[in-house]
Amino acid sequence: MATDVVMPQMGESIAEGTIVKWLKKVGDNIGRDEPLLEVSTDKVDTEVPSPAAGVVLEILHQEGETVAVNAVLARIGEAGGTAAPAPAAVAPTPEPAPVAVAPTLEPAPVAAAPVAPVSAPVAAAPVAPAAPAPVAAPPVPPAAEAAEEKAKVRSSPLVRNIAREHGVNLEAVPGTGLGGRVTKDDILNFIEQGQGQGKAAPAVPAAAPAVPATVAAPAPKPVPPAPAAPAFATGDRVTVEPMSNMRKRIAENMLVSRRTSAHVTTFFEADFTNIARLRERVKKQFEAQHGTKLTFLPFVIKATLDALKALPVVNASADGDTIVYKHDYNIGIAVALEWGLIVPVIKQADMLSISGLARASQDLANRARGKQLKPDEISGGTFSITNFGLYGGYTATPIINQPQVAILGLGGIHKKPWVIETPDGDALAIRHIGVLSLSFDHRIID
Repeated sequence: MATDVVMPQMGESIAEGTIVKWLKKVGDNIGRDEPLLEVSTDKVDTEVPSPAAGVVLEILHQEGETVAVNAVLARIGEAGGTAAPAPAAVAPTPEPAPVAVAPTLEPAPVAAAPVAPVSAPVAAAPVAPAAPAPVAAPPVPPAAEAAEEKAKVRSSPLVRNIAREHGVNLEAVPGTGLGGRVTKDDILNFIEQGQGQGKAAPAVPAAAPAVPATVAAPAPKPVPPAPAAPAFATGDRVTVEPMSNMRKRIAENMLVSRRTSAHVTTFFEADFTNIARLRERVKKQFEAQHGTKLTFLPFVIKATLDALKALPVVNASADGDTIVYKHDYNIGIAVALEWGLIVPVIKQADMLSISGLARASQDLANRARGKQLKPDEISGGTFSITNFGLYGGYTATPIINQPQVAILGLGGIHKKPWVIETPDGDALAIRHIGVLSLSFDHRIID
């Protein structure tokens, strides 16, 4: 008997996923829990394991397709087996169209107009004038109708945050996602077009109550502008390839953050000499005892936590004209991948010791590179740290990870001549100096 492989639910706000790559093809053997395909969502790229051992009998969706949660992606069965045939589609009995009963509720002139040339006496039946009473019944209150329409608007928390920041009513944004879901592309395109399209659509039903069949149809979506001709084409001594899903999301998130927050970056030189000496003294023992290397990062995280508790506004977020102070300290750590960048989160980081922070940060980084992260492990962050010093960089100006209001950059730590104070006066010494860069949202932090 074949086993269905379905698109998993990878977070409560995720309704669909995009197939990035099939790791097996039809006819291949596969073990239970062996990776079968890679899936990309709005939040994370991950591998989907096979729910059973056997042979890949059928692949129902191809790479690049966006598929709804719980839709069947493939079927696994025994060697030599065949996929179970899809149930025959039963043609539904056509239901009477809404307009079939509408004439009994409409004024006589509307019902009589089509048949007047053929049967004028019938069209003038005296019972027609009684119809206006039901038509004149009080309509659904506008407030209730608006609430009902709001309930139909489906969007992710990121989309709702963008809408709040730009004062956009999501009801006016045409959704192109599954079931009319408003995607990030929809809201960004709407904002770029000056928020002028889609607002007149709600007035159409009120303007034509006599033709319910017409108003029941959704308002036509605005036609996007024709894409500009590409500047390059493969063959012009260049290679052109499309962005991956993750790269598209990184681009979108960076632009949204720049449009949302008033970025300011400040820099500090920090003396890491004492930490460098401690690491050199205990690093072998630490790795043997805890199973992970002791780097500068857990010390930076610990110092950051102390600073956040002293300055709560840096651990906050802006929501319109209000400030939301967070009482959890969830630290996002940027992890560079071969195919992009992701920011997994150490939850309740203030409850961990230096060794606990070292293990947690290394575990998240390893699972990020192995595509083993869960959606809730990259959400809920209250502050982020990015370590571009790994690549020898002196410093940089990191972009805030929304909806947070600050991010700390850790640059390269190098030996430098440094002025120190001694009992005999100032002196020059060789010290381990690193540059910390703090980008913050000037809307709420000065």
